[in-house]
Amino acid sequence: MARYLAFLTLAVLMHPPTAPAQQRWQARSMVISRRGIVATSQTLASQAGAQVLARGGSAMDAAIAANAVLGVVEPMMNGIGGDLFVIHRDGKTGKLSGINASGWSPQALTNKVLDDKGHYSMPQDGIHSVTVPGCVDGWEKLHKRFGRLGWAENFEPAIHFAREGFPVTEIIQETWESSESKLRDDENGRTIYLKNGNAPKLGEVFRNPQLAKALELIAKEGAKAFYQGAIAKSILRTFKRLGGVLSAEDLAEYQSEWVEPIHTTYRGWKVYELPPNGQGLAALSMLNIMEQFPLREKGPLSADAFHLKIEAQKLAYADLKKFVGDPRFAPVPVEELISKKYAATRAALVKADTARCAPDAGNPFSTAGDTIYLSVVDAEGNVVSLIQSIYLSFGSGVVVDDFGFHLHNRGGLFVLEDGHPNELKPRKRPFHTIIPGYMEKGSLHVGFGIMGGLNQAQAHAQFISNVVDHEMNLQGALEAPRFTKMNFSGCDVMLEDRLPAETLATLRDRGHYVQMQGPFSSWMGGGQAVMHDSKAKVNYGASSPRKDGAAVPEPEGFAAPSRRR
Repeated sequence: MARYLAFLTLAVLMHPPTAPAQQRWQARSMVISRRGIVATSQTLASQAGAQVLARGGSAMDAAIAANAVLGVVEPMMNGIGGDLFVIHRDGKTGKLSGINASGWSPQALTNKVLDDKGHYSMPQDGIHSVTVPGCVDGWEKLHKRFGRLGWAENFEPAIHFAREGFPVTEIIQETWESSESKLRDDENGRTIYLKNGNAPKLGEVFRNPQLAKALELIAKEGAKAFYQGAIAKSILRTFKRLGGVLSAEDLAEYQSEWVEPIHTTYRGWKVYELPPNGQGLAALSMLNIMEQFPLREKGPLSADAFHLKIEAQKLAYADLKKFVGDPRFAPVPVEELISKKYAATRAALVKADTARCAPDAGNPFSTAGDTIYLSVVDAEGNVVSLIQSIYLSFGSGVVVDDFGFHLHNRGGLFVLEDGHPNELKPRKRPFHTIIPGYMEKGSLHVGFGIMGGLNQAQAHAQFISNVVDHEMNLQGALEAPRFTKMNFSGCDVMLEDRLPAETLATLRDRGHYVQMQGPFSSWMGGGQAVMHDSKAKVNYGASSPRKDGAAVPEPEGFAAPSRRR
């Protein structure tokens, strides 16, 4: 470890394109191909997406197929019972499109209903933490606009793994096992996800025929099966059994929403996120603050670099907490919060040698879980940046009768504070943590994302800084040591233990309460990235070692015949 740390900073700063292998910054190479690449958090999902590309599918077909597989093989993180956000780049026109497929709260769920049931704060699990799942409607809209293969074909891999089974992988097994107590609290959860009373062992083949049946219905009938058909009826029956207040109209009337991505610039790159109700604007705000400082002159593992980024995070997140909710219910000052002029006023609050423990939100008007992320690029330069989640591990803990999938607990992010932008209201979408990212400069077009609740916006900003300030490639930028704060205040900060001792000591001296984590801690969030070079017509892919996944290239020359619709 000592020898590793000694040459680590030098290797990054030099960044020679032909550096000898013993001076590599990252542990694995990028995937590079003239054909498509699918990067996900589990290799079977990446492989399924790559096979869809080989059959003539678009980047969106591959993304939907891979996402559906992830709902089977990584069930604690995502699935049809959760929400979805996507940024799509059109390879021919360069146009970006965004979709917000986050669901609303039941019409009948109010503060009074919760108060009558003995809840004086928003429940974090159980039936009252469930909002309408938006994922399936989002898939359908995305497929209609960007898909090439038939709808049903995209679900064949997921149906196969649900019915025939798959061997449980390392990090997924650990998370599954750590959630046993939550699974035992639900009868369906015990029956389906705790065979013989325990989580599956590493390498054990797990099958979920009930989920296969749900996916078959979605493949045959489309989103209607989920929001109005047999699956909807089972969701409503589950709610009624548990005392929930979701109605048939809450499901049938739900529609995901096309949205225009918001953006800022960072040292010549354009960086895009989706607008609220998500936290993407915090990543842009953080970058704007970081841009006020000469981070390029700081070593990537230096105390100065980490201190400035941590302080920028606190200021951006103070605003995030105060201002962000569903913009259909309360206006969110997006343009003001991501303006360069406002960032300069926030950056002026950063002290170079002292941590700020309780930053206040600013006045932007005074200046003019658990999640999966995947990214796909195809040979034509279409890029999909997709994030999907059931929020905390195994979501609400509620498994839908007869169909074997968990409902998310995204409603747990509402607050019961009168007048707050994120106050619980009927048919309102909660503040959301899951965000897809995209950045581009010249001929380079990058779809990226990093998981982990409130970790996400700060992880996005650190990834971008690694690429732009510290000149790392995609894989190096994903692997690099990061910090995270999973709250909105305080001087606590979690750091991976690959940082030099000198950096840690200096941060402590400046007032940071350093909480050390492992070398590749799940607190920092796994991530994926793909890049299309539109000049060279070459694609790149990368996958974080903090997950079980990989970037997998589309196979060449031996694909099954195309079955385009």
